[in-house]
Amino acid sequence: MTLQISDRVLTLARQAQAGLREQFEAIDAIAEENTQKVLSAFQKHRVAESYFAGTTGYGYDDLGRDKLDEIYADIFGAEAALVRIQFVNGTHAIACALFGALRPGDVLVSAVGAPYDTLLGAIGVVDKGPGSLKDYGVEYRQVELVNNAPDLRGLAQAVADSRVRAVLIQRSRGYATRASLSVEEIGALCRVVREHNPSAAILVDNCYGEFVETAEPTQVGADLVVGSLIKNPGGGLAPAGGYIAGRHDLVEGAAMRLTTPGIGRECGATLGSSRSLYQGLFLAPHVTAQAVKTAVFAAKMLEQLGYKTEPASNAVRHDIIQMIHFGGPEPLKRFVQGIQLGAPVDSYVTPEPWDMPGYDCPVIMAAGAFIQGASIELSCDAPMREPYTAYLQGGLTYESGKTGVMLAVESLLQV
Repeated sequence: MTLQISDRVLTLARQAQAGLREQFEAIDAIAEENTQKVLSAFQKHRVAESYFAGTTGYGYDDLGRDKLDEIYADIFGAEAALVRIQFVNGTHAIACALFGALRPGDVLVSAVGAPYDTLLGAIGVVDKGPGSLKDYGVEYRQVELVNNAPDLRGLAQAVADSRVRAVLIQRSRGYATRASLSVEEIGALCRVVREHNPSAAILVDNCYGEFVETAEPTQVGADLVVGSLIKNPGGGLAPAGGYIAGRHDLVEGAAMRLTTPGIGRECGATLGSSRSLYQGLFLAPHVTAQAVKTAVFAAKMLEQLGYKTEPASNAVRHDIIQMIHFGGPEPLKRFVQGIQLGAPVDSYVTPEPWDMPGYDCPVIMAAGAFIQGASIELSCDAPMREPYTAYLQGGLTYESGKTGVMLAVESLLQV
């Protein structure tokens, strides 16, 4: 059996790749610098075979787990880190960070409009069940975008209230149409918060952004960065989990929320996952670069067909997400279904829109991954609402990601 890719699509692919040499060289240079950063941290902490042994039960005295915390802290330029497979997803890790930083009567400010859909229930903006920040007496405000960009003046006014104890910055666009934030832009937001409310904790949802640039938000003023291990930093090998890195007291607060006061980071068995977490982190700069190349190639392919993409194929990238505007439900569905055809797992499945937990409308998702839900592997999802935009991310290798995109274009072109 061979993949069914027409001469037309193969020609489009050759034309697309021919114009991407400079972008790919820049992506490779970032990957090389980040790989050296990770290798240096591994060597500094004298990573040894014994670190991969893992623990069961309570997980006391897990040297590999504790050393991985230290390695993450080094890589992210932070005082401390918490890397645990017990985080069920990125939303869980972010929620733990927020609950650790906030107390009843405090105010949380979102700096760049509404956060990702699944966080709205955790904050209490929408009712997704008991136990939200709102239920615990935390007030929420958000600074709306101006011309689809951060409103620095509005942020300054919003954080001037002394009851504002935490500011959330979402690096990636989520299902919004704004551009993802660069580390430099996050630094500018941090400076505004520091100037007008020095005591507020600045938390960055770093999902999809790790290793796309050579610096991380904690190196430009953020107090905490949070993310998922089945995205960039897991390198496609981490089986589950999330990480939090930053200021020591905020990491400790999140650890107490993940487990319980008095236990914190001292418990949490690794259950044989340590080798995958270490190896995944080591591969993460390279794998992230493969995903970025896949996104750039996808943008170029769809631009050649007349579709609007964000970012454009020649833009500098700040995360691994590629938006493609289809303008209607049918081409969107065909493209997402084509991405599924390019998956190594469940390629025979046909995705259809469904009421996915945490979202306010049906979502269609292509995700044939070795790790369930791992969006560092090639995947594509879209809320079935105007402007019918697909969000493509991942690709463990550029070659497989490119092939998946070609199959999606093949599906798109079929009438």
